[in-house]
Amino acid sequence: MTVRDILKMGDPRLLRTAEPVTAYNTAELQALIADMHDTMVAVNGAGLAAPQIGVNLQLVMFGSSSVNPRYPGRPLVPRTVLINPVITPLGPQEEDDWEGCLSVPGLRGVVQRWAHIRYTGFDDKGSPIDRTVDGFHARVVQHECDHLIGTLYPMRVRDFTRFGFTDVLFPDISAAEDD
Repeated sequence: MTVRDILKMGDPRLLRTAEPVTAYNTAELQALIADMHDTMVAVNGAGLAAPQIGVNLQLVMFGSSSVNPRYPGRPLVPRTVLINPVITPLGPQEEDDWEGCLSVPGLRGVVQRWAHIRYTGFDDKGSPIDRTVDGFHARVVQHECDHLIGTLYPMRVRDFTRFGFTDVLFPDISAAEDD
């Protein structure tokens, strides 16, 4: 389909609360999903939310069938299209880890996220999704779903001594991002 432009931090469209998807399995929805997939793959994204390409809908996708060069050493997350998601933390435990974002290029920061979550929603056909996950999978889902409430990961950084330019913090990853 089409590789879309990704909005960058500072664009007010990234700060909106996304609207629910009301119709599944439509030609328009399938075209949007195809564009999001092509865009995410073109930039080695671990995930992408519709608001990042200027579409104000509760739609995210994430996952990969191969190792992502932007997140080397991380486990594979199943490729998923998630519509109208709901995240429920399962317990009080949180974990700190580094995050980056296609809408915040060139930067990384440590963000605290729920360690173990349940997420529900629907796939592109309207079939229910209900998964319990932890680790990197849980982090990716939370990060992408934050885009649906107008939150970018720097808004969640608590310690700005652990926030900076990727090429300074992780020179090996920076080389992969330039590919």
